[in-house]
Amino acid sequence: PSPGSCQPTGASAEALRNEIEELKQKDLALDQEIAQLLSEGYSLEELEKHISLLHEYNDIKDAGQMLLGKLAVIRGVTTKQLYPEYDLELSD
Repeated sequence: PSPGSCQPTGASAEALRNEIEELKQKDLALDQEIAQLLSEGYSLEELEKHISLLHEYNDIKDAGQMLLGKLAVIRGVTTKQLYPEYDLELSD
């Protein structure tokens, strides 16, 4: 492609500007949230540890959901039908 063909059209340029502005607003909101947590006495190390633990929890939960899904397929039932058998709540 020629260099000119990589230029965004007016509509896509506007969409990109809007997306950039939204990202800047999200960045600002996150900075404010971090500042609030720090003012409440949380440390960056503690926040990073919590984030790391949340990632680990989500990975484990995803693996569990995958296994329940495979078991449901093998048994010919829905995943929801397996929850009571394993003492799980639908919100789990």
